[in-house]
Amino acid sequence: MKTASLGAACLALVAGLSGARAQTIYPLNRAEILAGARFDFKVEVPGVPAEADVAITINGRPAAEILGKPATFVAKEDGLDQSALWVRDAEIAKPGKYVVDVKAGGKAASVTWDVFATPEKRAAKNVILFIGDGMSVAHRTAARMLSKGISEGHYGGDLAIDDMPHMALVSTSGTDSIVTDSANSMSAYTTGHKSCVNALGVYCARNTSTLGHPRVETITSLVKRKLGLAVGVVTNTEIEDATPAGMVAQTRRRSDYNDIVKMFYDAEPEVIMGGGTPNFLPKTVAGSKRKDDDDYLAKFAAKGYAFAANDTDMKAAAADAKTTRLLGLFNPVNIDGALDRRVLKGGTVKRYQDQPDLTDMVKTALDVLSRKPEGFVLMVESGRIDKYSHSLDWERAVYDTIMLDNAVKLAKDWAASRNDTMIVVVADHAHPVSIIGTVDDDRPGTRLRDKIGTYADAGFPNYPAPDKDGYPATVDVSRRLAFTFGAYPDHCTSGKPFLNGEFEPVKAGPDGKTQVANEEYCGPTATRMQGNLPITAASGVHSADDVILTATGPGSDQFRGHMENTRVFRALVGALGLSAPH
Repeated sequence: MKTASLGAACLALVAGLSGARAQTIYPLNRAEILAGARFDFKVEVPGVPAEADVAITINGRPAAEILGKPATFVAKEDGLDQSALWVRDAEIAKPGKYVVDVKAGGKAASVTWDVFATPEKRAAKNVILFIGDGMSVAHRTAARMLSKGISEGHYGGDLAIDDMPHMALVSTSGTDSIVTDSANSMSAYTTGHKSCVNALGVYCARNTSTLGHPRVETITSLVKRKLGLAVGVVTNTEIEDATPAGMVAQTRRRSDYNDIVKMFYDAEPEVIMGGGTPNFLPKTVAGSKRKDDDDYLAKFAAKGYAFAANDTDMKAAAADAKTTRLLGLFNPVNIDGALDRRVLKGGTVKRYQDQPDLTDMVKTALDVLSRKPEGFVLMVESGRIDKYSHSLDWERAVYDTIMLDNAVKLAKDWAASRNDTMIVVVADHAHPVSIIGTVDDDRPGTRLRDKIGTYADAGFPNYPAPDKDGYPATVDVSRRLAFTFGAYPDHCTSGKPFLNGEFEPVKAGPDGKTQVANEEYCGPTATRMQGNLPITAASGVHSADDVILTATGPGSDQFRGHMENTRVFRALVGALGLSAPH
């Protein structure tokens, strides 16, 4: 979703003394830092003090002794009324508690860091991280009902994401908001550091350049630098979107797709698959979204990447034992979701008839990555769960939850006899969604609320039995799940599925700023819903609810109880023994 612009989002983080701005230290207080991981150390101080008047100590010692290099002083950084001290690519090798004290201009600030080590023994050769973007409890429950069936209160079976021995509740709030977006929530999983809305792989400082903020090392860089592992990034969204970008990106603005393509190029994941072709094409090519002449398809080819533009290409590349690097771009934008591809033939399916399913993408990724004997880290995102939830289109979101579950089953089957692969399934954030009963067309009345049954009046939905992959052949049945959203703009709904295309709940109002109900859906049988979001909201929004994590494989016993999202990173790198001597 679109989120707040840069503005003053991170200024609230500034430590104040008597209302005046004092020093700000990055990484922030209570940061958890992997021993041996690289990070940018930055201190912002107001005004332009003499460099000699700024004192920085870590555990009572000069900062340079701990960080391994002296700080660089920048007066009036970016033309602002502040100065900064930087140590780029700092590292702390020894685990422990570190207290950073800064004194300047008669003011002082302090933060404490927890530098942690991993076990010396590497538990897992491979790690597969599945992200159901925006996947909340109701998405999982609805996917189980539709794909396994339910009768007399009993499900017909468990989802693959249910049948995992370890489970945790994960909190997702960021540094600037209780409700996060996909960028900084994914960054927590891939760097171990919390950040702010719209940010990837950086702390949000006062820098004016989106690429100038204090960076933290990503898991992609870490596993390549320390262990020589292969890395795969697979999504059904644009590859430059926040979740896949979180594997490689270090930018304050998640929408800078052209910069993110370059970051993928520099990071060199062995497998990169999703949508988003236009940002790889030079500006002279029709459909390009670049502002330069860089041809990233040619650049990746020069680095030895096979290229796949469709499912047929992808499977052919995977079948070639010489393929050790693969770039797959299957749609100019997001790959169509499972309901449109398999059942409705909607979206862009008629134009792009050979788009791969997420399960086939995962199989391909496993084939290619497993050719690296040292092991791999693979991130797989079912990203349209979130996008369809923003547009209040729950059936499409749930079919993509079923698709994610099929991909997880494939990975579990692949790993079953190996005992060397950790598999983790988690959402990056939640949506405020719930199942409250059923919508029954046979109930009397014309309003949507007349059709909703609760408790014993709800009964069970009458979706047909699913096919072998868990998908019912239709969602247009007479008694459907009453799947409700807790945050929404003004819109109209009849409670029926959207068979002619993804729901567009709003249109821009006459002033171009406010959003009004899309009258296309406001027919005589529809109910007009008064929104509970600001009138500028164009879609549903995320929630601060905890998300469920399930996991299996070596090292997965670290997932239990309640965890901050940064602790997911800690468990991943722990399973890989990433800070141990190698």
